[in-house]
Amino acid sequence: MSNILYGIHPVTEAITSGRKIEKVILKQGFEGPQARALTSLLKEYEIPYSWVPVQKLDQVAKGTHQGVVAYIAQVDYVPFEEMVENALNHKAAPLFIMLDGVSDVRNLGAVARTAECAGFDGIILPAKGGAPINADAIKTSAGALLRIPVAKVQNLRMPIFYLLESGFQMVAATEKGADYIYDVNLKKPTAIVMGSEGHGISKSVLDLCDIQAKIPMAGAIGSLNVSVAAALFMYEAVRQRESR
Repeated sequence: MSNILYGIHPVTEAITSGRKIEKVILKQGFEGPQARALTSLLKEYEIPYSWVPVQKLDQVAKGTHQGVVAYIAQVDYVPFEEMVENALNHKAAPLFIMLDGVSDVRNLGAVARTAECAGFDGIILPAKGGAPINADAIKTSAGALLRIPVAKVQNLRMPIFYLLESGFQMVAATEKGADYIYDVNLKKPTAIVMGSEGHGISKSVLDLCDIQAKIPMAGAIGSLNVSVAAALFMYEAVRQRESR
């Protein structure tokens, strides 16, 4: 795979030289001074990492990995606050989409494609618990992930506080919402929050959103695919802003 590095020294060098690292996986039982130095470096640079069985690393790396594999980011992430400020400098009412735990790369790609087509100003992703931006995600997005600004944050709570303080409304897409999406004024600066495929928006994020909205459902199936639901929310914003 062209988007991975493996081995203690190559991964360490990549981190300290400023390469954008998506995440790092470490062999369970990887211990000693080198392990402590590497995990300390990962924490310093706020790079997500996890401990996995050695078989997982053997599958990914076709060489001597020394218990360390890093996934290189395939897009240039934009600092979150910079993304917001740039949008506010160019638009009176920017639009963002925030994904809370969307783990399927094809759903991520489909959401990004719609966001770019709908003229959204950026995508906000959590560093942990979400789908990686890999070749499949970029392909599914039809290249949109290379065009639309993407910010990756350590957790979603601080960006929500920042957006609220900056005059944005946080609209959570949830079947528990009191209002239909068509009744929400989306002409304001808005960030739409979509939850994971299986569990929806986490409670800690949902509690911070000032609006909870739903899509009308008339069939026996109680929910839509997250990329379809996101498209309906995003294009309702487009419809409202284009209406005379």
